[in-house]
Amino acid sequence: MTFLYNIGIALYSFLITLVSPFNQKAKLLRAGRKDTWRRLKDLSLDGHVVWIHAASLGEFEQGRPVIEAIKKKHPDYKVVLTFFSPSGFEVRKNYDLADHVFYLPADTKSNAKRFIDAIKPKQVFFIKYEFWYHYLAALKSNEIPVYGVSMIFREQQAFFKSYGAWFRRMLNVFTKFYVQDETSGSLLEDIEVTNYSVVGDTRFDRVRDIARASEEVELVNRFVGDSNKVIVAGSTWAPDEDILIDYIQTIGKDVKLIIAPHEIHEEHIRQIESKLKVSSFRYTQAPDNPSDHQVMIVDTIGMLSSIYKYGQVAYIGGGFGKGIHNTLEAATYNMPVFFGPNHKRFKEACDLIEVGAGFVVNNAMGFNNKLEGLWDDDNELHKVSDLAGKYVNKMCGATKVIMEEIFV
Repeated sequence: MTFLYNIGIALYSFLITLVSPFNQKAKLLRAGRKDTWRRLKDLSLDGHVVWIHAASLGEFEQGRPVIEAIKKKHPDYKVVLTFFSPSGFEVRKNYDLADHVFYLPADTKSNAKRFIDAIKPKQVFFIKYEFWYHYLAALKSNEIPVYGVSMIFREQQAFFKSYGAWFRRMLNVFTKFYVQDETSGSLLEDIEVTNYSVVGDTRFDRVRDIARASEEVELVNRFVGDSNKVIVAGSTWAPDEDILIDYIQTIGKDVKLIIAPHEIHEEHIRQIESKLKVSSFRYTQAPDNPSDHQVMIVDTIGMLSSIYKYGQVAYIGGGFGKGIHNTLEAATYNMPVFFGPNHKRFKEACDLIEVGAGFVVNNAMGFNNKLEGLWDDDNELHKVSDLAGKYVNKMCGATKVIMEEIFV
């Protein structure tokens, strides 16, 4: 099996080289891995080094609370952050709490030894799904503790199959798993892996901290005024916007809508404006009396997490495409959350549905009817809002557990 794994890694690296002249992500990955070795030649890391590896941007957000907690408790510790994907590295390559940010070199035996010898970590954290055979083997041979953070296991994974003995060897390297849910723990128990704790997802700690630190957005406050029927729609795409616009123009006469589209280029903003027949304005072109208008289009980035607090209901975009965006930023403000049908790969969305605070939107009529039902029943709206907040609060605390157990 190790032979086949090595062949797979070699083939993937060859394909990256082959397509890099024509594919931007492949080009970035190939160049980034080369740059890792160039930078490691002159690297001199003294003191206590912690290595955190995240596949991409989403996993980084799960590792981020741990990095922040480490730096707060031990500011002299050095943090080495690695990414597999360009979509993570290119966005966070200048992350200020990491002392060094690298692409992870391909998982070969020689690369793993060379990389670990260069950074000499005292502790290693792999986030969520990451399992690299040779890196884990090298860490084991060097007796370096490895922890899995915000990990989630599913029955379909090779670890839990009859042919999974080789894959289970990777699990045996880990000092401890900090898993998101009881299902993950039960699956590990079934294969006699007992070194785990069910602590939830570290992202919940992150969104809670963001909510606590969020600043007032004066323009949004003026737009909302004294309205108590405000929808905040985040990271929307055209199919989401069609549903929201249908609602606001046919039923929601006394409702205010804030749309923060995923794409904010001029063509898309104009497309939204052309569909609206009610009064609207762009955030960057605010009128003197914003409260006189019914729709605000947020045509800038970085504000959404602070804007959610002005709403009573949230709509999360992406569910009619590849998948929904971040539901937690809204739920942490005690808001029921609506989203499209493509949500099943997102645990927090499924959890919100299960606790009664998340609602699947299949079409405009279904959205209109459910939302009107909430507006018409204050008790029901307060109930589902409270359920959203309780769910987030219940899931918080993973970072604290990790820090107390590992960093005395």
